[in-house]
Amino acid sequence: MDAGLAGSTVLVTGASGGIGLACARAFAAEGASLALHYHRQRAVLEQVVDDLAVPTALVGGDLTDEGAVEAMYSETLDAFGRIDVVVVNHGIWNPRATALHEMSLEQWRETLDVDLTSAFLVCRAFLRHLDASPREAASLVLVGSTAALFGEADHADYSAAKAGMTHGLTLSLKNEIVRLAPRGRVNCVCPGWTDTPMAAGHADDPAAVSWATATMPLAKIATPEDVATAVVFLASDRLAGHISGAMLPVAGGMEGRRLR
Repeated sequence: MDAGLAGSTVLVTGASGGIGLACARAFAAEGASLALHYHRQRAVLEQVVDDLAVPTALVGGDLTDEGAVEAMYSETLDAFGRIDVVVVNHGIWNPRATALHEMSLEQWRETLDVDLTSAFLVCRAFLRHLDASPREAASLVLVGSTAALFGEADHADYSAAKAGMTHGLTLSLKNEIVRLAPRGRVNCVCPGWTDTPMAAGHADDPAAVSWATATMPLAKIATPEDVATAVVFLASDRLAGHISGAMLPVAGGMEGRRLR
């Protein structure tokens, strides 16, 4: 189905990761121009630019830095003149299981800075762009996590950061964006365990898969394309034009977490 995104400009943060690359390909298939953000892995994006076959700009930076976020937007606007959709996809997840009472303040702060404070900076910059460049419609899609919906023992830092995005930012900004763009929308996709480089090694472990899918009727690990399809759907005014403030799980019907 044509999502009506041809000719629009889409900025995807964390585009060099598994979900980010899938989003880039999905938006390119719809004919959108792309600004693809990376932090350290520019080479990954350089390898796929030609295959995307749409106007594409690569924009780098540490999104915990206010100046870097502003530079990312400036470079995107220099390339395309406007931004219609922003996908806030970047983030980190510490693979080491650490109970909260054993967690260092350094780890807590790093996760909150990378996953939540940087999301604030990216969202704020987009809303400032809309304020300076009025239009009827715009779309902001945040990539949260089932950790925001069900919690995640031994990863409370990640769960708290994603909950701030999924509940705090999504539900607040859906009411703010319409002041700047009357048909502006803010939504959130909440993936469960997805077969990306961040989860490397686990998807091949039958015991780990069984544990992760214990409360999922669709007992499989998501692909990055599963998530990207949901992102494109929510980004599209044609397909989701009356959906705002939604938190869409992409997790096989997950009902919670197995604890024992």
